[in-house]
Parts: sequence; structure tokens; C-alpha cells
Amino acid sequence: MNNNAHAPIGLFDSGIGGLTVANAILEQLPNESLIYFGDTAHLPYGDKSADTIRYFTKTIGSFLLSKECKIIVIACNTASSVAFDMLENMAGDKAYVFNVIDAVVDEIIRKKYKKVGVIGTLGTINSNAYKTKIKKKDADVEVQQLATPLLAPMIESGFVDGQISHLVIEEYLNSPELQDIETLILACTHYPLIKKEIEAFYAAKNKKVDVLATNEIVAAQIKRFMIEHGLVNYEKKGKSAFYVSDYTESFAKTTQLFFKESVDLIHLPLFK
Repeated sequence: MNNNAHAPIGLFDSGIGGLTVANAILEQLPNESLIYFGDTAHLPYGDKSADTIRYFTKTIGSFLLSKECKIIVIACNTASSVAFDMLENMAGDKAYVFNVIDAVVDEIIRKKYKKVGVIGTLGTINSNAYKTKIKKKDADVEVQQLATPLLAPMIESGFVDGQISHLVIEEYLNSPELQDIETLILACTHYPLIKKEIEAFYAAKNKKVDVLATNEIVAAQIKRFMIEHGLVNYEKKGKSAFYVSDYTESFAKTTQLFFKESVDLIHLPLFK
């Protein structure tokens, strides 16, 4: 296994939603260098077949392994739900592989929630990944799911904390599937950007619902793992690199929403 503490952490997502995970990792592990790949040529993954997503994952995973990443994070719920086992087997002893689902499931069990809501892409919800994993650990937990396919494209387009996003969020959260829940899992790495809006919706209705963002929980899990395995880089920070499979100026600007600062994106057409 690659136990070189100075090696980079690799992450990928269908777009730039995974930058919320990348940002959370750097907040907790500031000396780490990242290699991020946003498969913008194929976003969103949520409406793609499982076989197609596994093909994308295999191609991007090979790229990140070629960069000798010590850890690879599937920073996409859809890919995590259908391609994690494949990538973990493919990586073998070359890198540790993490998804964005297992840490959240552990958090649900740890906090003893009994009525859980899940919102995500069609691919994530149809996979039943969260429901299956939660029920496997505690069969008494009630899991209510709702596909929210408009949210990721809305966020990618910059519609955050405005009239349009408020209306879309309200429409989804008023759905019968999400009533009487104790906690809501934001099962897409784009969704942390609208966490405050979702919390405001519940506050306005005087409902106590804990909103769980995957990026913060996953970053904490990875930090604990790296400390336990001696993988933390305590020396001078290396340079991070951010790649996309399709590049546009407007898309580059929207990365500031996700990463809270300007990011230089490198166009790398892996798929030819």
C-alpha cells in the first residue's frame, strides 16, 4: 500500500460538487496536496447507467493511480453507490479508496437516528445505497428517500440562495416522502452549498431536522484514518492540481462557489 505521507490525495466527481469535499479536507489537513478531477464532459452522473458510471470511474481511477495518490476519494454519491467496490479492487495495494456514503451511514448509527430522510440524484436514490447500508446496521431505522434531480444542475448554474433555489428546495422538502424525519442526508456533494437554505426552510416551519452534509463528515473520517495510519503530511504543503474533462470560462468561475476561492482548472480530455 502507498504509505508515503507526502503523496497526494486524489478526488473525483462528475463536476465541481466534489470540490466541497476537497475544501473540507484541506480545512482539516492543510498541508496535503490534492489532485482533483471533475468529469465535466459527462455531468451529471445521476442520470447515467451504472455500467457507464463504472467506466468513467475506472478511467479516472487509472489516472489518479498514475499520479501515485495515497488515497482516492470518490467525491460523488452516484459513483460511490455503484462503483466503489470496483475501484477498491482495481486500486488493490496501490491506494486506499474512500466513498462518501459509509462515513455518513456510521454517523446515522452513532447518533441513533430512527427516522432518516435522504435526498440525492436519481442514480443515488435508485441504487438504495444509503437505505441498504443503514438497514444492514440497524433494521429499525426508517429511511425515506426522494430523488431531487433539479438541485445539482441548479447549483452548477449558480442558482444558490435566491428566489429560484428557494422555490425548488421548498417544493422538494414539502414532499410526502420527507415528512416527520429527524435528520436529512444531503446525498450529493453539491448540496452543502444549499445546506443553509435547507436549514432555513425547517427553521421557518419550527421543525427540528438535523441536516447532514457529506463533505464535513467524510473529511473528518479521512483525517482520522490518516492519523491512525501515519499518512498525514506535517511538512511543507505541496501544490494541488485541478483537472476537468471539459473546460469553459463560465464553468471555471463557478468553482469559486464550491472552493471559496479561484481555482486554476487544467483541461485534460481523458475520454477520447
